[in-house]
Parts: sequence; C-alpha cells; structure tokens
Amino acid sequence: MTDKHKAEHGHPRDSSGVLGALQAFLRLESAGGIILVLAMLVALIMENSPLAGLYQQIVDTRVVAGIGALVIDKPLLMWINDGLMAVFFLLVALEIKREAMDGELSSPQQIMLPAFAAIGGMAVPALIYAGFAWGDAQAIRGWAIPSATDIAFSLGVLSLLGARVPLSLRIFLTALAIIDDLGAILIIAFFYSHDINTMALLGAAAALAVLIIFNRYGVSRLTPYMLVGAVLWVCLLKSGVHATIAGVLLGLTIPLRHAQAPLRRLEHGLHPWVAFGILPIFAFANSGLSFDGMNVSALLDPVFLGIACGLFVGKQVGVFGMSWLAITLKLGAMPEGATWRQVYGVAVLTGIGFTMSLFIGGLAFPDGNAMVETKLGVIAGSVASAALGWLLLSTAPEKQGQREGLS
Repeated sequence: MTDKHKAEHGHPRDSSGVLGALQAFLRLESAGGIILVLAMLVALIMENSPLAGLYQQIVDTRVVAGIGALVIDKPLLMWINDGLMAVFFLLVALEIKREAMDGELSSPQQIMLPAFAAIGGMAVPALIYAGFAWGDAQAIRGWAIPSATDIAFSLGVLSLLGARVPLSLRIFLTALAIIDDLGAILIIAFFYSHDINTMALLGAAAALAVLIIFNRYGVSRLTPYMLVGAVLWVCLLKSGVHATIAGVLLGLTIPLRHAQAPLRRLEHGLHPWVAFGILPIFAFANSGLSFDGMNVSALLDPVFLGIACGLFVGKQVGVFGMSWLAITLKLGAMPEGATWRQVYGVAVLTGIGFTMSLFIGGLAFPDGNAMVETKLGVIAGSVASAALGWLLLSTAPEKQGQREGLS
C-alpha cells in the first residue's frame, strides 16, 4: 500500500522511529543538493560575466580574528574551507558515530555491502587518476580528488525519481557515502597535512583529552564541548594538520548513549545549517571557473582527464564491481526490492563528487596551480554521472511489488 493510499484511507505516514528519521534526513539532504546546484551556477555565471571582479573580491576579502597575540588573518575563501567546513566534518563525524553505534553500520551484515562498494569506489578512481598523472610530480598530488562522493548531490538526484527507487537503495547510497566520507577524512589526515608544529599539536592533544574526559564523565551540555572544540580547531590550524579534522575529533567525542542524547540534538540542529548554509557557501566560493581563454588543451590535461574519468568511469566500475563481488560471495545482501540495473544506476551516481572533490582539490593544489583543470574535471565528471545515473534509474523496470513494499 502506498503512502498516498494510506493517507487517503486515514493511515498517517510513519513519521516516528528510525524510518521516519531516515526519511526526514533524506528529504533534507535532497533539498540541500538543489541549493548546491544553484550556488554553483551563480558562481559560474559571476566568474564569466562583468561581475567576475566582484566575485574575486568577495572570496579574497581578508578576515582577521584574534585575542591578544593569537591572530588569524586569512582570506574569506580560507575561512570557508578551514572554518565552515570543519562544521561540515563535525556533522559527518556525528553521522558516522550514530550509524556505527545504532544505525545502518552497526552490524557486520549491514556494513559489508556499502563497505565493499565504498572501498571499490575510492580505489578504482584513484588508480585511474594515477594512470593519467603518472610521472608528473605536480599532478599526481591530486590522486584522491575523484575518490569522493557528494551525498547531497547524489541523494538530490535520487529524490527526483520518487518511488521508482527503493528505499533500500537510498539507505545503501547513504551508508556508502558515509563510509566514503570517513575514507576522505583519513586521506586528508595522512596525506594532506604538512609542516607539523609540535607545540600546537600538543595543544590539540590536550584539548582532545579534555573532550574525552567530558564524554567519560557523562557531560551532557553541548557548550563545554563547543568551547573546547574551538580551542582544538585553533591548535590544529596552527599545527599543520588540516583544521577540519577538529570537527571530526569533536564529533566522535559527543555522547550518543545518554539520557539527553547530546549527539542527536547537535546533529538535528546542524543539519539545516550545513545543508542550506555551509555547503552552498562552500560551493559558491569554490566553483568560480572562468572559461575565458580556455582551449582544448585543458581537456587533454592529465589532471582534468584523471578527475573526469575517475569520477565517471572509476566510481561506477569500483562501486558496482565490488557490490557484485560482495553479493555474489554472499558477504552482503542485495538491497531489498532492487534490481541489478538499479544498483548500477546508483553506482553511477556515486561519481557525483562535487563538494568533497573540490575540497580535496584545494588541499592537493594549495598554490592554485591546476585548479582550473580540477574544477573543470569535477564539474564534467559529476554532471556526466548525474545525467547517466538519472537516465538509468528513470528507465529501469521496477521489481514487481516494489512500490507497495518499499513506499
């Protein structure tokens, strides 16, 4: 029986429990994906119009903050990428912890299929990129760029298909993207940190120790965590470890199994700010790409080819191939009500790597070199993946009983 049919006969839609929370989360992420697209388009239009100077002036505006001798002086773009994105990674960490303790990643049976898929979806694109960039010491730094999946964009495309896509596939994509984000966090921590400042790192360790003590002694108020988290962020910013890792460490120390469930309160409060504020701001600040003077040589650049092919080809091959392997070996179960074509369509959608790919691109090429090719590759690979994924899923025959069983 469909939701519409239930509503017509006096049966309200289930808005409580795990299913209701998941549906609310998916609706929020999908709407955020639409806002992300609009932010990207505004940035592209401004950068290729008489407003280009204004766009550059906005992202290059110096913002200074400090207390006494501690002063942070950075352009607005860096405040967005180092500061606001730390809040995004805080939300990611909260989601990972909740899913690992109480959700779709809380048991080996649940985690195996998305874990296999995520590993394939990170490894194959990286190998494809390395194949194009091999021998180029500068270009090879971007090997991790096509390994990321943008959960907001990919779920946004799924939302356009409504009940044609089983809920099980939406859960599969969400779990896969969360594991993918965890992989991206580890990559950033181990491969894109530099010039380590030992004293600042010790300060970060002390702040983390305080957060762990808060957790162990059952501190349920969020304010102490946020204040110490801010200290942790400043220490990591000065340490050479990327400052967004502070958001991850903070999120993992917020208590979940507590009478007041601080983690759930914070996650619920952050979702709209991240989906409708932080990610669109990031997209606007990082999507400005001028097509003036661009020629065919940019399309032959190893960075462009590695990213575009890694996202469009590598993601679908890695995710679908490892999913097939896990299901064939009975290490994971086929998503309920789904067909192989639908699984393949979702695998193609994981090639939408917009937000995280651009973020890693900025870390890989901090001096700005190769960022034109990076942005062009991310946009090309993501748009191609979105178009093909939508086409595959919109034309896929539905499994008999799919709508009745999964709506």
